[in-house]
Amino acid sequence: MAKCEVCGKGVHFGNQVSHSHRRSNKTWNANIKHVSCKIDGQNKKMYVCTSCLKSGKVERA
Repeated sequence: MAKCEVCGKGVHFGNQVSHSHRRSNKTWNANIKHVSCKIDGQNKKMYVCTSCLKSGKVERA
């Protein structure tokens, strides 16, 4: 569910490395907000990442 409907940004996977260099799995979730946006003159609720909101790719209703 943590996926932007505008740019498709989602979860990233990688390794969390401790000070002793032991590795464990880690996930980074995108900063997703559930906002109402204006799409073709109508209000629609979407899941949008904050970078799309900040850049103006989506107009809030």
